[in-house]
Amino acid sequence: MTDLVSYAFADGVATLTMDDGKANVMNPAMQMALNAALDRAEADKAIVVLTGRPGVFSGGFDLSVFKAGNPQVTFQMLTGGAQLAQRLLSYPHPVVAACSGHAMAMGLFLLQCADVRIGLNAGATFQANEVLIGMTLPYFALEALRERVATPHLHLVGTGLAYSGADAVQAGLLDEAVAPESLAAAVQAQVDRLKKAHPASFTATKQRLRASVMGALPQAIESDKADWMRLGTAKA
Repeated sequence: MTDLVSYAFADGVATLTMDDGKANVMNPAMQMALNAALDRAEADKAIVVLTGRPGVFSGGFDLSVFKAGNPQVTFQMLTGGAQLAQRLLSYPHPVVAACSGHAMAMGLFLLQCADVRIGLNAGATFQANEVLIGMTLPYFALEALRERVATPHLHLVGTGLAYSGADAVQAGLLDEAVAPESLAAAVQAQVDRLKKAHPASFTATKQRLRASVMGALPQAIESDKADWMRLGTAKA
């Protein structure tokens, strides 16, 4: 679809591949590309496979936007990221995250919004590093993490602890960790399984499962907006 997100549709499955040539940062351009791809996938009534280029899923929000110091663009990026998480959580068909490498900060939060999360058992780090770089975890991110991450790991994730492989599965950041050469097969197995689900029943069940987080997100996003507007710079 764009240079940032490619769209491939076959046999009821839409594969969305992020690739900005670097860390797949979640700036407004990447968010726009992802939303356009999700528009197309929803029109196709597709199962979504969300992935990145080899070695990286997403490094999170674009630090260069923060450093540029434009409050309007920073606010746009942060609110856009929160709304993208909200959209992925509510996508009516299955979403499988094929986490092709590192998932940091906003990349990690987006990963938690997929129905099935498959990552690498080596060579990939899963980390919310905000407190290590002088930022604060936003409310929307806490809600996304709380939905999937096991206690007490939720608190360890919040302190910036880096996870990998089996530890990420144990913490609830991933559902499965596989060797890089096995990622495609593992994703295909999950897609094949999800294709057997009755579409309307899947959607209704997903809505019930996600009712708590979807109910909490609007207020979380409004609280984040108030913080970001008051501070004039990002706390996420």
